Amino acid sequence: MIRPILFAVCLLFTDAAGAAIAPAPARDEGEGPWPQLILRGVTVVNGTGAPAYGPVDIVIEGDRIARVQIVGSADAQIDPKARPALAPGGHELDLSGHFVLPGFVDMHGHIGGDEQGVTAEYVYKLWLAHGITTVRDPGCGNGIDWCVSEARRSAANTITAPRIFPYAFFGMGRETPMTTPEQARSWVREMKAKGALGMKCFGYRPDILEAAFDELRRQGMRSACHHAQLDVARVNVLTTARWGLTTMEHWYGLPEALFDDQRVQQYPADYNYMDEQKRFHQAGRLWAQAAGPGSEHYEQVIGELLALDLTLDPTFTIYQATRDFMRARTAEWHDEYTHPALWDFFRPSRHNHGSFFFDWGSEQEADWKDNYRRWMAFVNDYKNRGGRVTVGSDSGYIYKTYGFGTIEELELLREAGFHPLEVIRAATLSGAEALGAADRIGSVEPGKLADLVIVAENPLANLKVLYGTGHIRLGPEGEPTRVGGVRYVVKDGIVYDAGELLADVRRIVAEEKARRGIQRYGQPGR
Repeated sequence: MIRPILFAVCLLFTDAAGAAIAPAPARDEGEGPWPQLILRGVTVVNGTGAPAYGPVDIVIEGDRIARVQIVGSADAQIDPKARPALAPGGHELDLSGHFVLPGFVDMHGHIGGDEQGVTAEYVYKLWLAHGITTVRDPGCGNGIDWCVSEARRSAANTITAPRIFPYAFFGMGRETPMTTPEQARSWVREMKAKGALGMKCFGYRPDILEAAFDELRRQGMRSACHHAQLDVARVNVLTTARWGLTTMEHWYGLPEALFDDQRVQQYPADYNYMDEQKRFHQAGRLWAQAAGPGSEHYEQVIGELLALDLTLDPTFTIYQATRDFMRARTAEWHDEYTHPALWDFFRPSRHNHGSFFFDWGSEQEADWKDNYRRWMAFVNDYKNRGGRVTVGSDSGYIYKTYGFGTIEELELLREAGFHPLEVIRAATLSGAEALGAADRIGSVEPGKLADLVIVAENPLANLKVLYGTGHIRLGPEGEPTRVGGVRYVVKDGIVYDAGELLADVRRIVAEEKARRGIQRYGQPGR
């Protein structure tokens, strides 16, 4: 499989499925769906931005939410007469004191790959165990046919997996580069025929890329773009948004659109894009070169992007190591949940994409801390003016373990200034809107698919309770104890025990560590 760093250089013209991982095994988890399922006595955070309310009983019929019925007042005894009756053959769960949210939407979820050495089962179970019921795979790195097949198997619930929205890498499947606009149009039509719902690009020759976007619009398909440095001087986010781009990934292309007195980034003379430490260090100095809030140019750019209804999918989490390398590589979940092959892939290396910590020190981290402050301020401003911001993790790179990285993204949106209710909306309804699926998923409302996250703690008070490792709290006897972690995740009315899914992942990791003779993960250089 061609490394993602080469995707960014736009050298991917062959199908990426040459070394695709095995499809997920047949589903052996979950109960239901039932003709009727009632979740009793819960507090709902419905994903629209509305405040939490409860107690309610949620009635699910098959794979759909049928009713969300208020059954009493807060901190008061529930009158049994107010509750919906359980139908013959129905099933109920007493969840008094629990919180229910819509299933989370991860807009940037790569399904592993041969390079990382992890299985689809491992990835899917980590996602579901963290409440992620929908994933957009931006690029389908295991091949478009593989990705579409997994999406269809998930839709039929024959595998234990989130629902999958497959987006094809621009140019994948071709043996030679595209050199005419008509080739781009033909490629888009071919990808749609194969089942792709959209396109992921890094940039390209402008006339060819513009044709692809026009054809995407004609075909009713959506798009995502990581505006890579090798093409951003000609095509930044304003360019692609005008052509019809629906979602901007990360932040590349946005500072470049905000340049005032320059046209290209201020690269040092010894910069080489293929040296990833230099590449990422200079990326951490980019926002300081952009026009600031309140300036005429800033107002023009943000105003136009808002008018074009562009969605920002910032993926703050994937760059966390740039501002605190030690924190990222020593996260407490690595030992039990990070697969040994993934751990090997993360370690500093000149060959693995995102493993660029060749000599990463305090100067690099200081630059990135400043970069985050400016980047987060723009994203929060965009949200405050009515722009759509979503949650994406890009896990599988840079010390980000699947599932855990998505929850960290929620915390980072909170750091950026989002209210917890805005964070949940970004992770649910906003993602559904960006996918064109808000009629089916994204909020806890009658008529929508029963994709739900059930947690015993209040995530609005502390987003950390959503991590699979839970949250440390001092117990009544003065001893530290663990609370939280998702209890159940519901997809299409099927109830999965999140703890059991995590136990499966721990088993997968433990067995591979035993096979390799690994007792514990060591740190680089030790």
